[in-house]
Amino acid sequence: MTDLAFSDRTDFEDAERGFVAALSPAVARTDDGRVIWDGDAYAFLDGECPETAHPSLWRQGRLCNKQGLFEVTEGIYQVRNLDLSNMTLVEGDAGVIVIDPLISAETAAAALALYREHRGDRPVTGLIYTHSHVDHFGGARGVLPHGHARVPILAPAGFLEHAVAENVYAGSAMTRRAVYMYGAELEKGPAGQIGCGLGMTTSTGTITLIPPTVDITHTGQQETVDGVRIVFQMTPDTEAPSEMNFLFPDRRALCMAENATHNMHNILTLRGAVVRDTRIWAHYLNETIALFGDEADVAFASHHWPTWGRDRIVDHLASQRDMWAYMHDQTLRMTNRGLTGIEIAEHIRLPPAVADRWANRGYYGSLSHNVKAIYQRYMGWFDGNPAHLWEHPPVEQAKRFAADYGGVAALTAKGREYADSGDLRFAATLLAHAVFADPSNSAAKEALASVYERLGHGAENGTWRNFYLMGAQELRGRIAHTSIETTNPEMAMALTVDMLIDSLAIRVDGPRAWDEKLTMDWTVTDENRTWRITLSNGALTYRSSENGEHPATPVGLSLTLTKAQLLGVLAGKGFDGVEVEGDPQVFARLVALLDTLDPDFAVVEP
Repeated sequence: MTDLAFSDRTDFEDAERGFVAALSPAVARTDDGRVIWDGDAYAFLDGECPETAHPSLWRQGRLCNKQGLFEVTEGIYQVRNLDLSNMTLVEGDAGVIVIDPLISAETAAAALALYREHRGDRPVTGLIYTHSHVDHFGGARGVLPHGHARVPILAPAGFLEHAVAENVYAGSAMTRRAVYMYGAELEKGPAGQIGCGLGMTTSTGTITLIPPTVDITHTGQQETVDGVRIVFQMTPDTEAPSEMNFLFPDRRALCMAENATHNMHNILTLRGAVVRDTRIWAHYLNETIALFGDEADVAFASHHWPTWGRDRIVDHLASQRDMWAYMHDQTLRMTNRGLTGIEIAEHIRLPPAVADRWANRGYYGSLSHNVKAIYQRYMGWFDGNPAHLWEHPPVEQAKRFAADYGGVAALTAKGREYADSGDLRFAATLLAHAVFADPSNSAAKEALASVYERLGHGAENGTWRNFYLMGAQELRGRIAHTSIETTNPEMAMALTVDMLIDSLAIRVDGPRAWDEKLTMDWTVTDENRTWRITLSNGALTYRSSENGEHPATPVGLSLTLTKAQLLGVLAGKGFDGVEVEGDPQVFARLVALLDTLDPDFAVVEP
């Protein structure tokens, strides 16, 4: 903390540069009046940092909270802080190209309206998705509503599969944990939610998805959209599995997607995801410098504010490159010396020249959990210590801790002693055991909530703060319910049939299905393929082939239908319009074996 240059106002100058106008009030609503974005709720950040917030995170919150339409360079504008991410607008010959239309159609529409209010009613003539995360495509229908003239939609290769897969396989668990990560239901205020480091929070409106029409497949690929030349760099498996940077050579402007923002990013998000590759991330940043370092006068990203000037751009990219490379290499060096992920996270320190830069601070990712993720990527969950190979699950551990400490009351008292001495980390460990040993013990829950609150108020990382404060809130009886809906029909249509079957397989209650056997054929006419689906030994498996290629072995049920009809069948709408051969009860037997997911499952209690 003492080495951070709080007197340096460069970021504030950059975040305010090019300001055109703000949206006032900064509120977006659904058609039925539900508020899905309220930027005005963060007005308190204009005040001095309170004792309930880390000064560095408070500073980042103030920067992220600067809202409105900004000119990046001639013909390029950004709308910032009308959602977690930025929308960028590039003016072409006939209209405007939209880059990353936010999370929700409602916030995207508000952002486009703000742009048009000050730049004219230009039609949208192109859409670019920088990568496959929902805050960069979910608002597509807000800028290209149904009935809009067809325009080119550009995305990196693999975009569609990755964009929807994340919401299928572990979507329920990720969505529940995202409530904690972004703290969307925490009260906005000095003692509550003050952002997440990458932005303020997520909007909770209508998520949409329009499939790309142009795939970007290789670095160096050039496209012209509405008279605007674009040169692309593919960066797969960096911040997202499918991602790309690109240069507007005639504007000397570089879009860095989410590969170089003004914070340390995540290698593994606290909501859950596939572990990202720091080695390849550093490699691609190095390649960006080589490709575009001399070609850009401004670099902007899908979050935060731009960087102007060739030397400053290269310096920023090189610093983040070195951050990832150092983190990766030193984690593996210590791994090969026998340290575990938890131990490495306690020992590792970034070089001061890297760590003391504001753009590398751990507001969203953190050095601690990123290092553990790198260890996980290479070594997995097991640290090699046999004592950790077959540990008791949390409740059973908790019962034994409570017994050994003389009961839940004694365990709670000891936890309070550690909290009073300032060892909040071990206090949280003991008090969490007390709560898991007896979830009805209100004294243990309040003591743990108090510790979580103190940990949250001291956290420099926005997502850590939100997790701690959400945990405290739920321990005190207020269970958060996510308002984000990812089952929009356009999202569903983007799923492959394989993904749809996988989504069923994940929900099969294995033990109840051990002795059930069934076979179905689904012939999807607009795919010209047939899927043979088999349930045996509690496992739902499948294979597909061109229509008519399956062996003539009998099946219990055959459905011939379109993909849209298949979605209707899976949604419980029956077999209207579907060609059915065999016993429809075969499908009913499968449905009866599917587990019902709980979107509000317990996190801080058993």
